[in-house]
Amino acid sequence: MSHRPRKNALHSFYKRISGNSLKMLLGRYPYYKKWVGTHFFYWNFCMTHPLVPKIIDLAKPVVADLGLDLVGVVFHTNQYPPVLRVDIRNPYQETGLDDCERISHALEAYLDAAEFIPEAYTLEISSPGISRYLTTDREFICFKGFTIIVSTSPAFKGQQEWIGTLISRDNETIYLNQKGRMVSIPRSKVSMVLLGKGS
Repeated sequence: MSHRPRKNALHSFYKRISGNSLKMLLGRYPYYKKWVGTHFFYWNFCMTHPLVPKIIDLAKPVVADLGLDLVGVVFHTNQYPPVLRVDIRNPYQETGLDDCERISHALEAYLDAAEFIPEAYTLEISSPGISRYLTTDREFICFKGFTIIVSTSPAFKGQQEWIGTLISRDNETIYLNQKGRMVSIPRSKVSMVLLGKGS
């Protein structure tokens, strides 16, 4: 039995935004219109971490067995706990939260058994092509800790757009973290919530 710290598994996904150029920062960049171009460039960038090839070899059959494609793998070790992000896509229909959750549960078991990562880490399952609009309780739970953009109508405290890290949402309020300061926005004033482009 492994005695390493139990990882914090986070099911997450986001949509990369189309752009004319490919801008990279730690594996986060606008989604290139031609998927093949993204696939090629992304895989080569991800190879910079020595654990990534092993994780790819382990993840490929797991993802394939569930009828999905493995788009890429990136391991962010510049934050604590480190974040292992696995990108997938459904080749037959729009990739959904259920796909991300199925992969997360299956891959988590294989990673635990392989013990590639000897410390606590966060597992993120992501997918290009999913709407950036957040509406359901399930989505707000999944995107906890991500940057979101909250639009209000009418203006709330003098402004109509609020950007911050999602803390939570309850029946009456959306809670954001803005540089260490918590902001509480009444849901009655919220017209739209979007996932931030850099998430």
